[in-house]
Amino acid sequence: MPRQQQPATRPVRRRSYDQFCATARALDSVGDRWTLLIVRELLAGPRRYTDLHADLPGVSTDVLASRLRDMEQNGLATRRRLPPPAAASVYELTERGHGLMPVLAALAEWGAPALAERRPTDAVRAHWFALPLLRALDGPAYAGVVEVHLDEGEFHVRAGGAEDGEAVYGDGPADRADARIALDVEVCLELACGGLTFAEAVEGGRVEVSGEGPLAAALRGE
Repeated sequence: MPRQQQPATRPVRRRSYDQFCATARALDSVGDRWTLLIVRELLAGPRRYTDLHADLPGVSTDVLASRLRDMEQNGLATRRRLPPPAAASVYELTERGHGLMPVLAALAEWGAPALAERRPTDAVRAHWFALPLLRALDGPAYAGVVEVHLDEGEFHVRAGGAEDGEAVYGDGPADRADARIALDVEVCLELACGGLTFAEAVEGGRVEVSGEGPLAAALRGE
């Protein structure tokens, strides 16, 4: 009986600019559409595939799966299985993936002026304002977990920096918050563009601060 011939294996396509340049090498890893937005979501901590898909409106399941595979291969993210009772797989950033935090923060600062008007087709998630807000809360006096209330929802940020592997921000209320603030998206955008400082926003009554302890007092300017 003749031996059945196996189909030829297609070579793996290597996407690269093939330039001996640090910028080009970086874009080899994160230049594809959606990759940096996946990093943005994973800065909030380990996420399930379904959670990522829900918070990335417009991405197809095939593209999301492909980008996550690429991120694993490039050492930006890992996948692990949670123990029972969760028994679910989650994706999380590696140390190298966390290193993209200042890159995303700089992009958020650069792109903030383009948010002058919200388009009818624009999706929105409250935690997407975390990176611009963290820029306004940069400083040694602001150290701790801040719970943020917007009309669009709630999220929390870890002001004053995070330890290696810690989530920079998270969706929803914090398990333990050192302070709570309430503001609107307009104030967030003014803070992101540098047209308003956090102290000015509090003094002008545009940010409400609640809570006890050193962080809440620092946010109130006490």
